[in-house]
Amino acid sequence: MKKNTNMTKLGHIGRQILLAASVFVPLIALPGLAAAADWASVIMYHRFGDGKYPSTNIKLDQFKEHLQELKAQKYTVLPLGQIVDKIQSGQALPDRTVAITIDDAYLSVYENAWPLLKEAGFPFTIFTSTDALDKKIPDYMSWAQLKEMVDAGVYVGHHTATHRHLPALSIEQVKEDIQRASASFEKQLGFVPGILAYPYGEYGREIKDVVKQAGFKAAFGQQSGVFYSGSDMYGLPRFALSEAFGSIGRLRLAANAMPLRVKQVMPKDNILKRNPPAFGFTLAEQYSNLNQLSCFSSNQSGGAVPIERLGNARVEVRLSKAYSAGRGRINCTLPGPEGRYRWFGALFYIPRR
Repeated sequence: MKKNTNMTKLGHIGRQILLAASVFVPLIALPGLAAAADWASVIMYHRFGDGKYPSTNIKLDQFKEHLQELKAQKYTVLPLGQIVDKIQSGQALPDRTVAITIDDAYLSVYENAWPLLKEAGFPFTIFTSTDALDKKIPDYMSWAQLKEMVDAGVYVGHHTATHRHLPALSIEQVKEDIQRASASFEKQLGFVPGILAYPYGEYGREIKDVVKQAGFKAAFGQQSGVFYSGSDMYGLPRFALSEAFGSIGRLRLAANAMPLRVKQVMPKDNILKRNPPAFGFTLAEQYSNLNQLSCFSSNQSGGAVPIERLGNARVEVRLSKAYSAGRGRINCTLPGPEGRYRWFGALFYIPRR
């Protein structure tokens, strides 16, 4: 695969985690702040200043506020491909490193977001589904506009051809969808992006295997969490931001987040065969304040769910209610230093019966 050469009722905290509360306690600068790290926060957007679709849109005044926040000296905004390369090779990143990603290549990216990002001097990645551009669907960018952005230094990521729900397809259909998009990228831009984002953030074990075998270096979902050196490179997290989930408090929460390092996550497949799942994980690092660990589920009234600690490292989340068909989420957080939060999230796909 020829790659893109430039890609290389809840308490206060619970409300912020699941409902993106607009109030956020300011972070306090304390001595001993880490100067380098093996992690980064990846944030994602879709539409900009397009009020017809509030669930995937960010208002322009919200977005401008985000960019102003990210200009603060404590943050470092880097290209996504560079972050992937550094983490994979064991190179240190600045603390509070952030990557900006945008899904679907809507026209509002070209018209509204790009001028603001250029003014801010921030690199970003557009994950593009090729059928929308090939078919010249209104409300999407054209290939000429995307190429103009690439020529100006914007990064492009792979987002399949059809933007269908991949878990609802056969594995052969998944392969064909990815291959057809790769052919369009090669034809229109002269390269195939080396990083993929799953449509809707949905994937399972077999889908990850397809992506890995296709030669991608990494793939991202839409579960909240922090990308770190111990992450599954084909199930990487991103913090989604939109009108309802786009307060400056949520942006700060995401940009300042730290990894909750876990291993032996169950279930092994994000496409659920048992609903609710028997969800659990083993902590890959010791935390002195583990009694403050909280988990929240999108299928639970109020969000918070019971957890059980087995010994010093194993955590089991006890879900009593099944998820509805579609997507379900669990977020687990632990207070960290300086008012920050350690974060691990999971997204499930629940098949329709």
